Parts: sequence; C-alpha cells; structure tokens
Amino acid sequence: MTNVAIEWGRARSAGAGKTEWGRARSAGAGKTLRSDAWLTGDDEAAMAHRVALRTSGLTVGRGGRPVIGIANSVSDLNPCNLPLRALAGAVRQGIEDAGGIPAEFGTISLGEDLMKPAAMLYRNLLAIEIEEMIRSYPLDGIVILANCDKTVPGAVMGAASADIPTVVVTGGARPAAVFRGERIGAGTALWRLWDERRAGLVSDAEWRDLEACLDCGAGACNTMGTASTMALMAETLGLMIPGSSTIPSGDPAALDAAHQAGRCAVTAVTGQLSPTVVLSPAAFGNAVRVLHAAAGSTNAVIHLPAIAGRVGVPLPLDNFGRLGAGVPVLADIQPSGTGLMQDFHAAGGLPALLAELAPLLDLSPVTVTGKTLGEIITAAPPPKEGGAIRRRDEPMRTGGAFAVVRGSLAPQGAVIKVSAASPELLKHRGPAVVFHGYDDMRNRVDDPGLPVTKDSVLVLTGCGPVGVPGMPEWGMIPIPAKLAKAGVTDMVQVTDARMSGTSFGTVFLHVAPEAAIGGPLGLVRDGDLVAVDTAKGTLDLEVPADELGRRKAEWQPPPSPHVRGWPALYRDHVLQAPEGCDLDFLRAPTPAHRRFIEPVVGRS
Repeated sequence: MTNVAIEWGRARSAGAGKTEWGRARSAGAGKTLRSDAWLTGDDEAAMAHRVALRTSGLTVGRGGRPVIGIANSVSDLNPCNLPLRALAGAVRQGIEDAGGIPAEFGTISLGEDLMKPAAMLYRNLLAIEIEEMIRSYPLDGIVILANCDKTVPGAVMGAASADIPTVVVTGGARPAAVFRGERIGAGTALWRLWDERRAGLVSDAEWRDLEACLDCGAGACNTMGTASTMALMAETLGLMIPGSSTIPSGDPAALDAAHQAGRCAVTAVTGQLSPTVVLSPAAFGNAVRVLHAAAGSTNAVIHLPAIAGRVGVPLPLDNFGRLGAGVPVLADIQPSGTGLMQDFHAAGGLPALLAELAPLLDLSPVTVTGKTLGEIITAAPPPKEGGAIRRRDEPMRTGGAFAVVRGSLAPQGAVIKVSAASPELLKHRGPAVVFHGYDDMRNRVDDPGLPVTKDSVLVLTGCGPVGVPGMPEWGMIPIPAKLAKAGVTDMVQVTDARMSGTSFGTVFLHVAPEAAIGGPLGLVRDGDLVAVDTAKGTLDLEVPADELGRRKAEWQPPPSPHVRGWPALYRDHVLQAPEGCDLDFLRAPTPAHRRFIEPVVGRS
C-alpha cells in the first residue's frame, strides 16, 4: 500500500525518534508486539502479568497475540453515551474473532447535560487519561467507545499521542421527540422554544409537555450538534468503519459496525495503521471541507486543531476559511437546515456526502480499515433523491458554512457559522451592550430597563478557556426579553465563549485573545461601536487607539478562585481557541515531542 498518507506516516516515524518497540511494530506482521514486553519471558514479572490478565477472564499466552483496549465512556451520568453499553460486547467479539485479546476499561465520561461548568474543561484530562492508560498497560491497539461531544476528540487526542492503531465507535443520535405534532431537534428546539417562552408564546403547560417529550431515549443530539459533527470528523479522518458515524442509537446495524470495529483494530495492528499513518495533512484538509459541507458544529474548529497538534500537523484558523470557500453546504440538517441526523443517515450517511464532494477532496489518505478514502467513495452510493443530503448543483448555500474574521476586536481571529446566521446581520455596525460573564448576562438580559435595541451588539466577555476556566457554551445569548416580545429573533453577538453545535444565530465566537488574558474584548464598554463585515473578514472595535491604550493600562487580570487542582492546572496551561485549547505541554510540534516514551516493564 503506497500512497501519500502512508508516505506521510513513514516520514513522521522515521524522524520522530521512535523507541525500539515502535520500530518493531512498524515492521509489520510477525514482528514484536508492544504487549510482548509484558507477556513474553519466563521471569517473575512476565508470569505476574499473564496471571493478572487471566484472572480478569482473558485468554493469554506468552505473547504473539495483539491486546486491544476497549476504552468505554458509558456512564449513568451521561445519557448521550448510554448506547455504548450495548456495543461493547460486539466490539469484544470482533476482537476475539480476529485473533486478538480484548481488554475493556472505563474512562471519564464527558457529558454535556450535567458536567459543569463545561465538559470542555475536562476534554484534555480525558486525553491525558487515554494516553497514560495506553502507556502504562500492555495495549497494541485501542477501540474508543464515545459519543457525547468532547469524548470523541478527547479520546482521539490521547490515542494519537500514544500512536497505537485506533478505531472509534460512536453510539448514534437519540430518537426524535414530537412536540405540537412535529418532530423537533434536540438542543435546537429547546433554545428556540426558550426564547418563545420568554416572549410569552409558550404556556406553562406546554413547557411541561416539552420537558416530558424530550425524554425520548438515549443517544447524542439528533441535530448537527457537536457529537454528530465529531463522529463525522472521526470517520472522515479515517478512524471509523465507513458509514458507521451516523447509525442512529438503537439501530441493529450498530452492533454489526461495532463487531467490524473490533476486527478492524486487530488488522490495523498487523497492518501498522497507527495515527501517524492515518492522520495526515490531507486527511485534515478533507475533514475541514466535510465540516463545511455538513454545516457542522463550530466546536470542531477547536477540536480539529487540537487533534492535529498532537501529530504535528499545522491547522491554523485561516485554513477553515480558505479550505471551505469553495465548498457547498449539502446537509439539510438542523440548525442550518430542516432535517435530523436520522434523515442524514437514511440519505446515505457520510459515504454519500463524500461521494458528492469527491471532486473537492484528496482521495489518497489511507484509513484504519486499510482502504483509501478514494476506495471508500468508489463503493459509496450517491445521496438519495429528495433526502437530507443535497446534490452539489442544488446546495443549501455556496461558499461554505463558516467564516473567519479578524480585526481590532479579534486580533487572533473569531469564527461564525454563517449557515445558521441571519444574512442581513453579517454586515453590521452597532453600539455594544456588554455582559461581564454568565451570571451578569443571566441577571440583566431580561431587565426591562436594559439599554438595548435590535441594532445593539451583545458582547459577552470573560468566558474563554482561561476565564471560567473551560470555555463553556454560553455564546448564544438569549434575545433580551423586551426585544423577544417585540418579535426580534436574532442579533449580532460577540464573545470569547463557545456555543452548542445545536445553536444558531449571528454569533461571532472564540474571540482571541480572550478577555481574561488581556484581549481587546475585555476592554469593550457599553456604547462602543462594534463593526463586522463577514464578507471582508473583519471584526473591529471603533474606539480611538489612545482610549484603548488608557483602558489597557488600567486593566487587571481577573482573580481566580482556583488555587489548586485540575482547574488551576488547566487555567495556567490552556492555549487559545485557534490552537485548539489544548494544554501547552501536550502538543507535539517537533519530532522530539512526538516521541512516545515507553515505561520500564518490570516489577511494579
């Protein structure tokens, strides 16, 4: 198998100072497995290792069979990931059928519903956990069981740093709820109906009915939220069984895909298909284009650079604008469209979308299955007529789903999902109404005396990676109540926070540098004029330079209550949004950083 992606992987491995086992495992079938360092030999340590695995119910000998970890993030605290419980057994069987040894372990479960202040605060902690579980245990490959928003990127980041063959299995979208006789999308409908309730258009009884109908089953949000988006990204990057990223929760096809994933993990070990081979620059370029075509979550604009940073692939923010400029938006899925993820899957899923995008993609990257993207596309059907995936000549919109803007208010950039914004607001100039943090916003946004009009620019500061910490999804500010009652449904908003992939509106997100580290966003005052021109890629604060200088001189970093623990470590080392919000000591910009250090394997 000689192609661009394989050559990329070989070039990286050759220059990365791999350990001796790393060179051996890259040599192909019949060579030393990583787990052999634990399981071969006749000394007391090797015997203890074999006994430990047998005590766990695993059938092991003196090496020679790949041990495949099953990293399962299922949790009763995370309904998004509950479908994974039924899939773990199929993965295990697939590993055994292919001659491997399955070893399941639990991971931290990052749930958007209950984890506060944001699951994003713990994405990098999950990445550390996965990397260190791989480092410290006799694993040759890994199957990641993930579904909710941050579990997929976090686990992939850790596996990429450890650089063992990795296969991702997701749990799919939850069933559609029905409210007022219509199917509604998870997240998207809630945000819309909350504004309607605040405008007096949803009664107390209807609000209770909505709560009851939203309890419609386990799984990810069934709109094009972050969970569905990152599943598509994982499949596009080559880490999933083709067509499996959109299988709905509870669909029997998910069990077959999980079984295939288990088998695939074993063959990937034999076939040396580690992340250094699969996660090539071309694969990331394809992922950005698919992100635009699917009108995916803005959170992917953070997660993709974070993954790329683990394998030394540059993915600057401007690439999201440049690579998407000629991409048509083809997915007719909420919040940018009308359908749900079940409709996307019925229309052919990601393979059908890839087939329609093929002229815009690099077909050379190899996937963990051993097939190239081009080979997968060749076998893919076209989108079904009249379905949720449009043809290239009948797009939802042209010019991509996202825009990147820069200027005096966002020197390092900000991003907007134009496919879910109001076109008439993409060029706008208005006075700022500033909220300093989430509590300030929630306390004042419905105040009848708030000095705000439909032409105001709502500014939310102090909600970035350092500021909270954790960069919660607070960016979609509710329309002020008095304006919502007057029929206003969207306004220009600017923030250093994120927003849910299920959200919508003319929201300029991820402003960098953030307010908490001295970015210009923290210098905005009520009444300052903010001007945005999305087509020109500008976002400016129209305040004289000398006045900004005076404000900057008076600025003091906000105090943090976190003096110990994970939040303090995160705050001190997290990077800004354009760099993926990874921790500075986890990225791998050089071959020396990408060298994975093996443990001394002996007595513990």
